[in-house]
Amino acid sequence: MEELKKISFQPEGESPVEYYVLEQTRIGGFDYILLSDTMEGDGEALILKDISKDGEEESVYTMISDEEELAAVAEVFESMLDDVTIEE
Repeated sequence: MEELKKISFQPEGESPVEYYVLEQTRIGGFDYILLSDTMEGDGEALILKDISKDGEEESVYTMISDEEELAAVAEVFESMLDDVTIEE
Protein backbone atom coordinates (compact mmCIF):
# COMPACT_ATOMS: atom_id res chain seq x y z
CA MET A 1 0.00 0.00 0.00
CA GLU A 2 1.22 3.48 -0.88
CA GLU A 3 2.33 5.66 2.06
CA LEU A 4 -0.11 8.53 2.56
CA LYS A 5 1.09 12.06 3.14
CA LYS A 6 0.26 13.43 6.58
CA ILE A 7 -0.43 17.09 7.31
CA SER A 8 -0.97 18.92 10.54
CA PHE A 9 -3.43 21.70 11.29
CA GLN A 10 -3.40 23.85 14.39
CA PRO A 11 -6.71 25.59 14.99
CA GLU A 12 -6.23 28.83 16.89
CA GLY A 13 -5.82 28.13 20.61
CA GLU A 14 -5.88 24.35 20.16
CA SER A 15 -3.41 21.49 19.87
CA PRO A 16 -2.27 20.38 16.39
CA VAL A 17 -4.39 17.73 14.66
CA GLU A 18 -2.93 15.38 12.04
CA TYR A 19 -4.78 14.09 8.98
CA TYR A 20 -3.88 11.83 6.09
CA VAL A 21 -4.23 13.28 2.59
CA LEU A 22 -6.28 10.72 0.66
CA GLU A 23 -6.54 12.67 -2.58
CA GLN A 24 -6.35 16.13 -4.08
CA THR A 25 -7.86 17.74 -7.16
CA ARG A 26 -8.27 21.09 -8.90
CA ILE A 27 -11.75 22.23 -9.94
CA GLY A 28 -12.71 25.63 -11.31
CA GLY A 29 -9.33 27.14 -10.48
CA PHE A 30 -9.35 26.00 -6.84
CA ASP A 31 -7.43 23.17 -5.18
CA TYR A 32 -9.29 20.77 -2.91
CA ILE A 33 -7.94 18.07 -0.58
CA LEU A 34 -9.68 15.06 0.91
CA LEU A 35 -8.42 14.28 4.39
CA SER A 36 -9.07 11.46 6.86
CA ASP A 37 -8.09 10.93 10.47
CA THR A 38 -7.33 7.26 9.71
CA MET A 39 -5.43 5.49 6.94
CA GLU A 40 -7.91 2.63 6.59
CA GLY A 41 -11.53 1.89 7.40
CA ASP A 42 -14.22 4.28 8.52
CA GLY A 43 -13.00 7.58 9.84
CA GLU A 44 -13.76 11.25 9.93
CA ALA A 45 -13.23 12.82 6.52
CA LEU A 46 -12.84 16.47 5.62
CA ILE A 47 -12.84 18.22 2.27
CA LEU A 48 -10.99 21.51 2.37
CA LYS A 49 -10.63 24.25 -0.23
CA ASP A 50 -7.36 26.13 -0.76
CA ILE A 51 -8.21 29.84 -0.76
CA SER A 52 -4.64 31.14 -0.90
CA LYS A 53 -3.58 33.30 -3.82
CA ASP A 54 -1.32 31.92 -6.56
CA GLY A 55 2.32 32.34 -5.63
CA GLU A 56 1.80 32.43 -1.85
CA GLU A 57 4.27 30.29 0.09
CA GLU A 58 1.71 28.69 2.42
CA SER A 59 -1.68 27.28 1.54
CA VAL A 60 -4.74 28.54 3.40
CA TYR A 61 -7.47 25.93 3.65
CA THR A 62 -11.08 26.43 4.68
CA MET A 63 -14.13 24.24 5.17
CA ILE A 64 -16.58 24.40 2.27
CA SER A 65 -19.76 26.14 3.44
CA ASP A 66 -21.77 25.88 0.21
CA GLU A 67 -23.63 22.54 0.23
CA GLU A 68 -23.84 22.30 -3.57
CA GLU A 69 -20.08 22.90 -3.94
CA LEU A 70 -19.35 20.34 -1.20
CA ALA A 71 -21.59 17.72 -2.84
CA ALA A 72 -19.98 18.29 -6.26
CA VAL A 73 -16.43 18.03 -4.91
CA ALA A 74 -17.35 14.94 -2.83
CA GLU A 75 -18.69 13.29 -5.99
CA VAL A 76 -15.40 13.97 -7.79
CA PHE A 77 -13.39 12.44 -4.93
CA GLU A 78 -15.69 9.39 -4.81
CA SER A 79 -15.15 8.81 -8.53
CA MET A 80 -11.37 9.15 -8.07
CA LEU A 81 -11.29 6.63 -5.21
CA ASP A 82 -13.29 3.49 -6.01
CA ASP A 83 -13.53 2.25 -2.43
CA VAL A 84 -14.54 5.54 -0.75
CA THR A 85 -18.04 6.76 0.06
CA ILE A 86 -18.37 10.24 1.54
CA GLU A 87 -21.37 10.82 3.78
CA GLU A 88 -22.47 14.26 4.90
